[in-house]
Amino acid sequence: MAKVGIIGAGSWGTALAWLLGNNQNQVTVWSIMEEEIKMLKECHEQKEKLPGVILKEETEFTTNMEEAVSGKDVLVLAVPSPFTRSTAAQMAPYVKEGQRIVNVAKGIEEKTLMTLSEAIQEEIPQGDVAVLSGPSHAEEVGKGIPTTIVVGAKDRETAEYLQNLFMSSVFRVYISSDVLGIELGAALKNVVALAAGIADGLGYGDNTKAALITRGIAEIARLGISMGGRIETFYGLTGIGDLIVTCASMHSRNRRAGILIGQGASMEEAMKEVKMVVEGVYSAKAGYALSEKYHVSMPIIEQVNRILFEGMPASDAVKELMLRDKKVENIDLRQLYQNSIEIPW
Repeated sequence: MAKVGIIGAGSWGTALAWLLGNNQNQVTVWSIMEEEIKMLKECHEQKEKLPGVILKEETEFTTNMEEAVSGKDVLVLAVPSPFTRSTAAQMAPYVKEGQRIVNVAKGIEEKTLMTLSEAIQEEIPQGDVAVLSGPSHAEEVGKGIPTTIVVGAKDRETAEYLQNLFMSSVFRVYISSDVLGIELGAALKNVVALAAGIADGLGYGDNTKAALITRGIAEIARLGISMGGRIETFYGLTGIGDLIVTCASMHSRNRRAGILIGQGASMEEAMKEVKMVVEGVYSAKAGYALSEKYHVSMPIIEQVNRILFEGMPASDAVKELMLRDKKVENIDLRQLYQNSIEIPW
């Protein structure tokens, strides 16, 4: 049995508290909001964000960061991406040397262009930072619906420890050393999911959705490989797998926000209607900035930015995508693979 502190009591943090509690671990859940902790203590249920998922009686809840962090074998950082760095800074004074931290949020910092694990490591240099990602809606994990996911870590021992911690009969965990590739796929698929939702809101069909998914993963892979990620990561669970589920499911807040934008809502109106942080909005500018920094063509990411931040009508953005210069579908993937084959462990 491990002692686990879950930092963040939203839908994903709650689903993982349920999973880890059922795996016979001692779980403590932290939230900055006193009302949220009061509700969890009284009901053992996140009634607002994950209704119907009942946490074990032994689960503890607190607003005290020191209590949530100190003495824990593993810390799961499950706050929305815009708050990841600031929350890590709050955790830092209580994290011991080598303490394992698993980030489960998905995003890229707009100002620094850092991945979230890089931001966490900068704030908590003494921590052993890993990531958990893949096609995994909290609503389904909390119901015990079979799910497959990936742990990314720099150190194999850490990856295997976390694999054993999270693994269950309904939650299969793979491991990978490509932390960068995992995080880029996780963040940028949210931007493509916004595009998929916008297409749905405009009344387009399955043909359009399939095009956005396949061309979207091509864009993400081009950037990821240019930055040092491995091509197989982008065609695995944390790349195409996560992209498919986020573009296709109504559990996806990014797709839901996109639908509203496609129907004429502003970005602000869509985010207010969804009532949760729409991660793709925060990653869109960062994704486009990275494409310019690494000189990578990412037309879908570019058009989403124009819709979100320049007021471009969604229908016009689709026309621009369709009428771009004619292209070859695939570049030489063998060369890309050879350039990204080095595996640390």
